[in-house]
Amino acid sequence: MTGTRQVRSGAPTRSTLDKAADENFPVAPFFLPRAWRDDLMAVYGYARLVDDIGDGDLAPGGGDARLLGLDPALADDRLVMLDAFEADLRRVFAAAGDGPRHPLLRALVPTVRRRSLTPEPFLGLIEANRQDQLVRRYKTYDELLAYCELSANPVGRLVLGITGTASPERIRRSDAVCTALQIVEHLQDVAEDLGRDRIYLPADSMARFHVDETDLAAPSANASVRSLIAYEAERAGLLLDDGKALVASVDGRLKLLLAGFVGGGRAALTAIAAAGYDVLPGPPKPTKLSLLRAAGAVLR
Repeated sequence: MTGTRQVRSGAPTRSTLDKAADENFPVAPFFLPRAWRDDLMAVYGYARLVDDIGDGDLAPGGGDARLLGLDPALADDRLVMLDAFEADLRRVFAAAGDGPRHPLLRALVPTVRRRSLTPEPFLGLIEANRQDQLVRRYKTYDELLAYCELSANPVGRLVLGITGTASPERIRRSDAVCTALQIVEHLQDVAEDLGRDRIYLPADSMARFHVDETDLAAPSANASVRSLIAYEAERAGLLLDDGKALVASVDGRLKLLLAGFVGGGRAALTAIAAAGYDVLPGPPKPTKLSLLRAAGAVLR
């Protein structure tokens, strides 16, 4: 049974995977080989569920807690849930035992074995969400980059692992692209993140543009906030520039996939710019046509 088919059981599983449609770029586009699509969806399901635990966005009713062997009443205790999820992840890599409990982790087992994946990138995503419970502000850009090393870069490394194309140079460029995509998402979600008492805009950048938290809580952005967002968007764009060489280093369908990732980031930045860098009313989102055009530009 394939990974994608395995994860189609249970309401908590479906509600998690349904979020794939909201991403800035296709998670497992149709043009990829079926085995790649299944493995990418298995990894996406894992990454999405970790984020849902960390953000408190799990399906109501405590179903995920029950699947992890916890009392459903503990579903809102994010650190307890992350600990239980990590324990279940370790069952994926255990040589003996009954295997993981959660269906999204059971779906991950054949992917891990087929692609000889290691625990480290999966553990990094869990640690990023633990950090989200403890760190809600970042003083410097370097601190934010260190967070992205846990929260975003493991995903790109897993894509390279699934497609059998990892090399030190590709990993370096993939890290740059994934960090850029994470920063772009933070820029889109400034208001939503603030509602969770989190700010992913570096404090030193906010001070440079004379922006404080009350400015971010306004219904629309003033000139200082727009300048700050434009500055951080430019930084993300420079990181995405590294993705051009990554795309050029591979062939065939993988080239199309990676161009989609880089193009998705570019299209999101274009949407932010088109909104006049006013991200506070809601996240500026690229259209499907703009995604295709941006991916095509990366390929050219």
